[in-house]
Amino acid sequence: MSNANIVCGLYSLILNQGNKIKSNPHITEPLQRRSNIMTNQPNIIVLRKYLENTIVGQADLLDKLVVSLLTGGHILVEGLPGLAKTTAVKALASAVHSSFRRIQFTPDLLPGDLTGTEIYNPQAASFSFSEGPLFHEIILADEINRAPAKVQAALLEAMQEKQITVGGVTRPLPELFMVMATQNPLEQAGTYPLPEAQMDRFLLHVMLDYPSQEDELLILQRDRERLTGTIPVPQGAVIDVATVLAAREEVKRIHLAPALEQYVVALVGATRRIDKWLPQFSGFIEVGASPRGSLAIVHAAAATAYMLGREHVIPDDIIAVAPDCLRHRIIPSFAARMEKVSRDDMLRTLLEVVPIP
Repeated sequence: MSNANIVCGLYSLILNQGNKIKSNPHITEPLQRRSNIMTNQPNIIVLRKYLENTIVGQADLLDKLVVSLLTGGHILVEGLPGLAKTTAVKALASAVHSSFRRIQFTPDLLPGDLTGTEIYNPQAASFSFSEGPLFHEIILADEINRAPAKVQAALLEAMQEKQITVGGVTRPLPELFMVMATQNPLEQAGTYPLPEAQMDRFLLHVMLDYPSQEDELLILQRDRERLTGTIPVPQGAVIDVATVLAAREEVKRIHLAPALEQYVVALVGATRRIDKWLPQFSGFIEVGASPRGSLAIVHAAAATAYMLGREHVIPDDIIAVAPDCLRHRIIPSFAARMEKVSRDDMLRTLLEVVPIP
């Protein structure tokens, strides 16, 4: 399978217009003096291909999982049951040679079940710290909205500072540390909505939809092949932690032109003053995105450019990641809910009206 087939979904949007935008000297001029920073990019393509061979019909989700891995950000995946949310996250974890732990969030979960706790040893007459699952490198927080607020709050320090404080002692988390969380938007009984402060810690909020009829047919065929043993057993890890960390350093050196920096700021600022850009949506956003939204877009756009083999960001990289970076950072007003105008409706329209450099 060629790389062009591998990077479908997210990639197709960018490749269609990439040649035209690459010719803009304001975006590409500094790159003529830049050295090649794509040493580990082929390994990321191998990882992406592994995910595509494992998961069918969720190309955009797979792209965003890799973006999250490349930036060191956290990702929240939301969708109906049976759309391969947990399977996709587990596939990414199995593809990286790292320590992995799945946490099934339940209403009776305690903060110490995540962070670890001090245990008294009567023989030694002393306390020793027993590490919790958050000390692993990749964490799957399954059905994160089923745990009460005090447990969700236990994640805040780990997600933002990559450290845990227990018993007055602060302990660092692994350098690769990232949280991949899932939640079901249907069930409300026995669930606890995530606080806005914790939602803001996620780099991306990805919404899933049903696969196409062709993809669903392929899912059935692959499942039958798996049951009959005619499909090859997926191999183990295809990339190690050192390679991921090296790729993250390369992503940090992806060039972003000043004009595109201004575009990101204007786009995020438009969520705070939507009446200026879209009078028909005046008063529909109660709280706009914070500067953390701008940072998220820049980081995710750089990772997208890196996956496509470019050393610079183009506007389409920003457009491709902006909805997932901003969806959970804006709060619709009561008027928007009454008019049945969703976050996605407003973000989609903003992307159409904010001028592209």
